[in-house]
Formats: sequence, structure tokens, C-alpha cells
Amino acid sequence: MTTEQFWQEFLKKTGRDERTPYLECFHFDLNERSANELLELVLAGKKRATASSLYAYPPGAGPKPGDLSIVTDWNGNPRCVIETKAVSVIPFREMTFEICSREGEDECLETWQEGHRRFFTEDGKEMGYAFTEDMPVVFEDFEVVYRI
Repeated sequence: MTTEQFWQEFLKKTGRDERTPYLECFHFDLNERSANELLELVLAGKKRATASSLYAYPPGAGPKPGDLSIVTDWNGNPRCVIETKAVSVIPFREMTFEICSREGEDECLETWQEGHRRFFTEDGKEMGYAFTEDMPVVFEDFEVVYRI
């Protein structure tokens, strides 16, 4: 099923206006194994948030409450639609485990920091920003509103 077919099916089955846009269509992380594992955490209801660098967005852009996004597996197959519920911008060094635990990925703040330092360093190389401990992190809480 193509992304557009998936989106049209979502709109029809949820009774939304056919002109409803989605913010983005994406997979989590930068490698196949992790992307698919994180998708499974979302589908299981364990991953209810995600973090990204504010620098990865054009000025003034980024997720807002109410935005809808399509989450795919590594191969680009659409699997669910998420709705952004809340967005916070927090410097990396000020992240707490209470906040980052909503991502459902780590058992402690230290492993979250280690994994996200690695992610932001690699993502920064692709997106043209440099990771620092003061870098603003966009922390997005979401809810799965449709899945196949």
C-alpha cells in the first residue's frame, strides 16, 4: 500500500476531511533494526513520545499539538498515524528521566543520553547541525490514532 493510499484510508475510516494534511511521513532512528524495534514499541503502546533536534527543522517549523504524522517501517511501509499531543523544547543537558521515559526505550537517563548523543551526532551530520549538551531538544508526546 502506498503512503497516499494509506492516508486516504485513514481519512475515510476516521471520518476526517479529505483535505486533511499530514506533517510528515517518517521512520524512527537511523538504522533498520532500531527503526523497526521502535515502531513495534509504538504499536505496542510503550513508546508514546519522541525526541528530535530543534536544529533539524527550518526556523519556526516543527511539530505542534494536533499535527498528524505517518510512521513507517524502515522500508517505508506505512504502519500507523500518530497525533502530536504536546511539544516541549528542552536543552539536552536538562532532560530528566521522568520526561524521556515516555519514549519507552530506556531504563535510565544515562542510557537515554548515550543513545541520543549518538543519534543527534549522526543526525546532525546529515541535517547540517552539530550536537552540543545545550542543544534544544524537541520532545513530542503523541498518541496512535490509527494503525493497520
